Amino acid sequence: MKEKKRSFDSYSKKPLKEEVRKAMNRYFNQLDQKNTPINVYNLVLREIEPPLLNSVMKFCNNNQSKAARILGINRTTLRTKLKKYKIS
Repeated sequence: MKEKKRSFDSYSKKPLKEEVRKAMNRYFNQLDQKNTPINVYNLVLREIEPPLLNSVMKFCNNNQSKAARILGINRTTLRTKLKKYKIS
C-alpha cells in the first residue's frame, strides 16, 4: 500500500492555518466597528508574500528553480514576484 504523502503543515506543531486564523481574528478585532474593511485578500497577500519568498529563497540558497518547485509556481512567476517586492 502506498504511503499517503503528508503536507508540510502536518509536520508543524502549530498548523499554519491556525496561526493565520489567529492573525485574522486580531486584525478584525482591532478594526473600528463602523467601517467594513475592503480588499482584505490583497492586504493579506502583500503581508505574507514577501516573508514567504524571503524564507524560501534563503532555504534554497537563492536557487530560483528550487524555490519555484518548493512554492509550486513557475520560475518566471517567482522572478516576477521577487522583482515586485525587490527581493534579490
